[in-house]
Amino acid sequence: MPVRSHPLHRRWLARRRRLRRWLRPLPRRANIARYPVIKWFAEAARKRPYLWSFKRQHVLVSLYSGAVIALMPVYGLQLAIGLAAAIWLRGNLTVMAALQMVTNPLTLAPIYYGTHRLGAWLIGLTGYGEGASAVGTHINALVVGGLVGGLGFALLLDLGWRLVAWEARRFRTQLAALHEHLGYRHGDGDAPGG
Repeated sequence: MPVRSHPLHRRWLARRRRLRRWLRPLPRRANIARYPVIKWFAEAARKRPYLWSFKRQHVLVSLYSGAVIALMPVYGLQLAIGLAAAIWLRGNLTVMAALQMVTNPLTLAPIYYGTHRLGAWLIGLTGYGEGASAVGTHINALVVGGLVGGLGFALLLDLGWRLVAWEARRFRTQLAALHEHLGYRHGDGDAPGG
């Protein structure tokens, strides 16, 4: 049976198609000039390969910093702040931009309500911020809740990333074993995906 007709290879192709469909609307090196805020930084972004790298060190930086920025009360500036953070912290821009889409006009109110409640509870628990004005108390609650909620969200994303990476490694091992079993050599015309 050729490699291309094996069910394991078909699963691999289906996963690639699904991933490409999810990543299509996000910024890439080729289409960065299309995005209103990012296009001003397009030249600088093209010169930095780590912005496009999906290595673990670049993705994890973007997961943690992007999740915190997404839940902070800076709606409207998140993408610009995320781009600056990705450049400064040497993170992946695609992951950072995707995380900023979590807070959108439909999810803004519930997310900020939840982060405010979390922040107010934490401030009340510690007793800090008692002497602040009413507006200051609400802003402090949003910032504290966004920071703690963002770190919790990032931890869940990190665990999910590790699980997906483990599954991908296991899948690649199975695919390599299949290639070896079928006598497939790279470049003999029956290559996966081409």
